[in-house]
Amino acid sequence: MLVNFTNLYQLIPEKKRIFKKINSLIKSSKFIGGIELKNFEKKFSKFVGTKYCIGVGNGTDALEIAVKSLNLKKGSEIIVPNNTWVSTAEAVLNNGYKVVFCDVNLDDYSICTDDLKKKINSKTSAIMVVHLYGNPSNIMTIKKLIKGKSIKIVEDCAQAHGTKFLNKHVGTFGDVATFSFFPGKNLGAFGDGGAIVTNSKKVFEYCLRSRNHGSLSKYDHKFSGRNSRLDTIQAAVLNIKLEKYNESNSRRRILAKIYFDNLKHIDSIRLFNLSKGNISSFHQFVIRTKFRDKLKEFLKKRKVDTMIHYPYMLSELKFFKNTKKLKKSHNLGSYILSLPISEEHSKTEINYVCKCINDFFKK
Repeated sequence: MLVNFTNLYQLIPEKKRIFKKINSLIKSSKFIGGIELKNFEKKFSKFVGTKYCIGVGNGTDALEIAVKSLNLKKGSEIIVPNNTWVSTAEAVLNNGYKVVFCDVNLDDYSICTDDLKKKINSKTSAIMVVHLYGNPSNIMTIKKLIKGKSIKIVEDCAQAHGTKFLNKHVGTFGDVATFSFFPGKNLGAFGDGGAIVTNSKKVFEYCLRSRNHGSLSKYDHKFSGRNSRLDTIQAAVLNIKLEKYNESNSRRRILAKIYFDNLKHIDSIRLFNLSKGNISSFHQFVIRTKFRDKLKEFLKKRKVDTMIHYPYMLSELKFFKNTKKLKKSHNLGSYILSLPISEEHSKTEINYVCKCINDFFKK
């Protein structure tokens, strides 16, 4: 049996309706802004549970604009989890702040609150909380650690559309949060796209201008911004996808349960250990094993696609000039493996993946 890691075309719901909508937008020359964008921003802010949503060109721009909107002290430190996509740290450097890497929690690969406590100091101006793989970080513990301090929280929800902590959508706990709509995300567009959400009117007004050269309308420039607009076609696609998005997430959770039920007895594998009551969107289903490379090759021979998210930790990249090794995440990229999981997969396919993994470890 062939099990692809993902098939983006199969993931498109209501193809005829989406293609018809795109065709109508092309015929009417509606490419930038307009009612489709406003409708999506309104729907997505309601979906997350925030007052405001600003559509932008991509998830990286969303992070950079979000950090800049907080007007943090020049030269201050921003703490970033070591296991995340490079954009999280880029947003810190590109805004002129110092990156401080924090270790990760090996239960769910979120930021390690024990190490975070050690990293917080008088120079800390913000913490980037990444809800990696769709797993919610323990943000209430983080908020307790910074209580009474002038430290902001930026939530990176690039992989966490539909993820909830204590029955509340992630992205609603911090000062500002960001999302990515890259095609491979659970809620993906037909190209790059991103969004910033917040309950702060001040942050909202800054971000709204920043995405469009510091203006709200033509020649209304109040400061130097950038060109980062979520285009109309992407907004239209996301509007349609969002309507039945909860069904897609429910499907992923069903498939994740198959993995948990079939792999939990294997001593050589470490699965997610998620806190009860928290809801993951399972953007990725990641296992950890010292036999990773051999398992990956075995699955490839059985026609099962896998991926590695991520093969290195950010502190291992030389240009970050980090000299300290973080105990839990050191060489973590050598042990983790992402298994196929998305709503296009069948239960039969996921059971087959489980059978292959069980066959490997029986040997």
